Amino acid sequence: MIDTVLFDMGGTLEDIYTDDESRAASAEGVLRILRRHGIDLERPLPDMIRELDEGWNRYAAYRGPTNRELKPEEIWGNYVLTGFGLDFDTVKPFAEELAHMWEITYYHRSLRPGVREMLSGLKGLGMKLGVISNTASLYQVFRILEEYGIRDYFQDVTLSSVTGYRKPDPNIFWVSLNQVRSDPSTCAYVGDTFSRDVIGPQQVGFGVTFHIHSFLTASRDKEVPKDVRATYTIQEIGEVYTILKELTQEAMPAAK
Repeated sequence: MIDTVLFDMGGTLEDIYTDDESRAASAEGVLRILRRHGIDLERPLPDMIRELDEGWNRYAAYRGPTNRELKPEEIWGNYVLTGFGLDFDTVKPFAEELAHMWEITYYHRSLRPGVREMLSGLKGLGMKLGVISNTASLYQVFRILEEYGIRDYFQDVTLSSVTGYRKPDPNIFWVSLNQVRSDPSTCAYVGDTFSRDVIGPQQVGFGVTFHIHSFLTASRDKEVPKDVRATYTIQEIGEVYTILKELTQEAMPAAK
């Protein structure tokens, strides 16, 4: 019987996408933060966008094979901004400022319709709830959950930036499971990528996995084997509550 539901953040609880506008805004945000801290790069915006892309590609080459997440000062000081001649010690004092700005600017984010109602329904079923998110910021997920007004629904929020492990690495799931005190067999996981949110929980032994499509799905799942399947494929986030309510009712002993 499922008694715990853990969620991915971007693409699952949130609708999320990036475009030319957000890429330009995030590059401008980097320039603005650097100027505030006495560093004026004087780069044309197209060059800035290109060089930041190259920096993130350097970091992706590290984290992709390892499923490890570094701290913001390491990401920005050792990878993203090295092409500008900046280093760890220079960037460290304001690295989280950069990381937070990037997460909320590079991506357009909004709470999926029906999330609050779904979470309220799951709480009504007695479910423990949590979030497991890959993120390069230490605090952004906590703060945006507060802004959405849904932070209090969750008993645990586990982040790759804090644990040092990225989904689908088993360790990030085990950290969350230990914090919510649940056995994986009684847990459901809800996410928008097969590569992270289906394969990861299944390897750990989650009882149920849900997959919901997002803007990120195709780009994250290019190399996923075709035989990887979630327990349930859903179109709307509210289906998580509907399905788990039915499973809960089926698991209850019939009245005599």
